[in-house]
Amino acid sequence: MSNRSNRAFGIVAGVVFSLLALFICHGCKKDSGSTTQPAAQSGGTSGRQIKLAGILFQEDQFFRLVLFGMRDECKKSGVELMDGNSENTPEKEIELINTYITRNVDAVLISPVSKAGSVAALKLARDKGIKIITYNTPVAGDLASAHIECSATDLGQQTGKAAREFIEKKLGGKAKIAIVAFKSQVPEQSDARTGGFKSQITQLPGVEIVAEQDAWMPEMGVKVVGDILTAHPDVTIVYAANEGGTTGAVLAVKNAGKGGQIAVFGTDMSEQLLSMLQSDDNILQAITGQRPVEVGRMAVETALKAINGQPVDKTTFLPGILLSRTDPDGVKAFAAQLKEWTAEASQ
Repeated sequence: MSNRSNRAFGIVAGVVFSLLALFICHGCKKDSGSTTQPAAQSGGTSGRQIKLAGILFQEDQFFRLVLFGMRDECKKSGVELMDGNSENTPEKEIELINTYITRNVDAVLISPVSKAGSVAALKLARDKGIKIITYNTPVAGDLASAHIECSATDLGQQTGKAAREFIEKKLGGKAKIAIVAFKSQVPEQSDARTGGFKSQITQLPGVEIVAEQDAWMPEMGVKVVGDILTAHPDVTIVYAANEGGTTGAVLAVKNAGKGGQIAVFGTDMSEQLLSMLQSDDNILQAITGQRPVEVGRMAVETALKAINGQPVDKTTFLPGILLSRTDPDGVKAFAAQLKEWTAEASQ
């Protein structure tokens, strides 16, 4: 949902392959069903080309940047990457996992569709000796060698703190708040984000949450928030827990002609949201974004360590990045960096 950076290292398993990795770097290409043929080999524990499979959860800017981080780290480390997109469907996820099992990958890097529902296919891969690295969303049990994500609770808390300060300074400590979640899509992550937000704003006695509904895509957000504003015309704050919901909330407030009357706070980031944050309409006030490029790089780094029997942290939580209308220079600088990453990711 949108939610939601800079390291590299080489991994080698023998003197000959170490020398090759120093002089030869080959890229990792997108592959939904075919194997990338590397220009050189990198040493794994058996001295053969290490193969990783990266499975994305859905097609949005967050996951495109995760994939960019994976490809970048693979290129620097001299390993092969195959990637596919489960499109948030269990059937496609199972198909991809089975495909990568038959291609004898060394590790699967995945944002699982379901904490419980993804277990069976991933267990089959693990039982074949494939390392499982989860990112963004976890899987139940002890299947994964490691899990990496930006803390969902922290993302909500940082946005909640920004909203609390806004309410105190601009609204005299009082606000009627509508929350747009994605609980029916990814319940644990949605609850953690909205819970983090609530932990901050409910510290104010003048705050009341008047509505809480799901909408994780922009068109859903436009409709849901539009309906909420009709039912609760006294709403002064809307918090959306992911990229699509935030975009939809901003558009719904604009459609209602209530820019300057209703403030939107969100989680996740995109070029569109950064543009909204800099817009003169004064609707979007702050967003807390994840670190997708760093998540992708860390997933590869961690997989390579696990493959080579090195110790890895079982769980890694990265802090979010708060971008606020009160810091226009910071927003502008991050927008430039995001544009650069996005351009490189599309190549």
